[in-house]
Amino acid sequence: MKHLEFPLTDELIYLNHAAVAPWPKRTGDAVIKFAEQNTRYGSHFYLDWMKKENQLRSQLQALLNAPSADDIALVKNTSEALSFVAYGLPWQAGDNIVSSNQEFPSNRLPWESLAGQGVEFRQADFTSAETPEDALFALVDSNTRLLTISSIQFASGLRMDLQRIGEFCKQRDILFCIDAIQSLGAVQFDVQAYHADFVMADGHKWMFGPEGLGVFYTTPESRDKLKLTQYGWHMMKDTHNYENKPWEIHPTARRFECGSPNMLSIHALSASLSLLLETGMAIVEALVFEKSDYIKAAVAKNDQLSLLSQQQNLLKSGIVTFKHQTINNDVLYKHLQKNGVVCALRGGGIRFSAHFYNTFEEIDRAFAIITNITAM
Repeated sequence: MKHLEFPLTDELIYLNHAAVAPWPKRTGDAVIKFAEQNTRYGSHFYLDWMKKENQLRSQLQALLNAPSADDIALVKNTSEALSFVAYGLPWQAGDNIVSSNQEFPSNRLPWESLAGQGVEFRQADFTSAETPEDALFALVDSNTRLLTISSIQFASGLRMDLQRIGEFCKQRDILFCIDAIQSLGAVQFDVQAYHADFVMADGHKWMFGPEGLGVFYTTPESRDKLKLTQYGWHMMKDTHNYENKPWEIHPTARRFECGSPNMLSIHALSASLSLLLETGMAIVEALVFEKSDYIKAAVAKNDQLSLLSQQQNLLKSGIVTFKHQTINNDVLYKHLQKNGVVCALRGGGIRFSAHFYNTFEEIDRAFAIITNITAM
């Protein structure tokens, strides 16, 4: 039976939440309400909009288990936040950054672009050590300033032991940066347990939000290390004193928000997060894992399919990648898309990413479509 918040067309089986997720019904309703209000009243209710902006910060604080909503900045996307870190820290020639060779370009390009400043970007190969964490640690030396990693790898679904990495970094006074785009909204997350200095994520994947709005978490100590690279009225301490001369930088994470907020997306993402928080992230996580386990079992039952994602008993994720042993990935992907299975071509295979509301029946139908191409 369909989840009431996701009245998706019967023509689709949506297994692509690791890319761009559909909106819940309440989110579409919130956008319609905001648009109608803006059309009829303009900015008359702007004070209410500001309350919604603050509510979103509190929701994100809860989702990340951040100490304070003051640690939350609303940014355009993950890439912007990563660039704030890359171009905010005072690098010295000879410094190095440790990461992996599985990162999405957003968590690779900003660091590689620092090569002209004499900063080395080191990429661990996870196949070269007993654990992915060990592979990262092996690249760390006395010149390592920062370790940056995706909490869950976008192609394989490999989930990192963030608490172990965070403790390692804290002991060595290394800054710890987490691209959490494949975690927030899918699994429970705790910036304090991870000793994270910087965490960023877009809202349009597992959080069911619109594109163009993301979250950037910083500790007070770490954000004071960042030189600002964008300036505007919204990042002043006395934000609404437009005659503010001289002015001061906002003491909270709002210093990274240089201009007018994306109010439409703020209303949308707030509505989406209300669904996740009302459901409870422990329940959401358990259901996401239940669906990913079911997908892995379906792959194992089909002797024509091979699982590419690693089997993780403790550190699970919602991403499952597999391939067909005789049918080309492109051919299978096009067949799935043509038959209404929304998925992705990633990591050398087909990536399914089911969310908590997906049903076993939908997953069964998707694998029946795969079997159908085999019989053709």
